[in-house]
Formats: sequence, structure tokens, C-alpha cells
Amino acid sequence: MINYLKGQLTELTPTQATIDCHGVGYAVNISLNTYTAIQGKNEALLYIYESIREDAWTLFGFVTKQERELFLLLISVSGIGGNTARTILSSFSASELANIIMDGNERLLKSVKGLGAKTAQRIIVELKDKVATLGIESSASSLTETRTPDITNSEVYSEAVDALKMLGFPPAPSVKAVKAILKDNPAAPVEKVIKMALQML
Repeated sequence: MINYLKGQLTELTPTQATIDCHGVGYAVNISLNTYTAIQGKNEALLYIYESIREDAWTLFGFVTKQERELFLLLISVSGIGGNTARTILSSFSASELANIIMDGNERLLKSVKGLGAKTAQRIIVELKDKVATLGIESSASSLTETRTPDITNSEVYSEAVDALKMLGFPPAPSVKAVKAILKDNPAAPVEKVIKMALQML
């Protein structure tokens, strides 16, 4: 079992990081929160969850153990797979998600694409007590709100649309959502654009 990967960050998109560990490049699926934390760095350490099936071996990576713990709790809920859990963790920071679950905020949880009322209720009922034991501190603002944009509008557009496609959203609605967001928020960093699009699609 791989606990973590530490090495040179050779490729990075809002949904995937490639880490070179002694000449072997590992493609790791990541959330927007992890993307924000490691963007601009030459090296990274990601805590790993291995999803092994007969037809696929997929790695999910997290910048903190707490984010990985939340991911593991989410996929323990019936109907929540790895990609859905990653979408949830891309829609909220770890502290925001912990607070949503502990407060029983079904309305906010249902805003995530693909989560219906029953699944949101199941997450809250099954994870409320478990999340409380993680000791995740609440934060007043998310990472994306405090970060200064450092990439151009066209790059943000392309990366956001590509990321949404990789998360399973159809191209046409993704393009429409990203264009609308950038029209009103031309200086928004890519992770903020994707988060906003996740609320719209």
C-alpha cells in the first residue's frame, strides 16, 4: 500500500498531478484544494489512496491527511465513488465540508453536482459523528478566496473547461458556465472558476 508520494512535480492540472519519484511518474487524481496548495511548487508530498479494480488502478492524492480522511469517509457512504468524493472535496474546503456535515446542512451539500437529497442526507447521518472526531478546524475563508490570480484569462478558461470534462461534465454546458463566470469575474483564478461552475452545472 502506498501511504504517500514525494517527488518532483512534473505536470499539474486542476484535476491531476504527476509526481516523479526516482524516475517513475505517478499520475494522481487531486481535488481543487490540493491543486491550490501545490500550484507553483517544484516538489510535492501527497497522501495517497489507491483505488484498485480489475480494470483500473487509480491513485487519489491529498495535500493533508485530513483531506484524505474526509475522502475515505465519503467513499464509505453507499452511492459515493472516488470521483464523486473528489468533486465534493473540490466544491468545499476540508473545513467547510466538515462544518456542512456536522451542521446537517443538506441544502449546501445538495448543491454538488450528482448529489440528490437522499445521498446528501445519508452523508450527514452516517458521517456526522465520524467527522467530528477528525478535529478539523473551521476557517473563515477558503484558500481560493485569498489567493492572488497569477495566470491569464485564456489559460484559466482552457484549464477550467478541461478540468470539468475530466470530472465528467459535458463539454457544451461546461464551456457556457466557464464563459459566464469569466465574464463577471475576469481575474478569477482557475480553481475559483471551477468551484463556481460546479455550483452551476
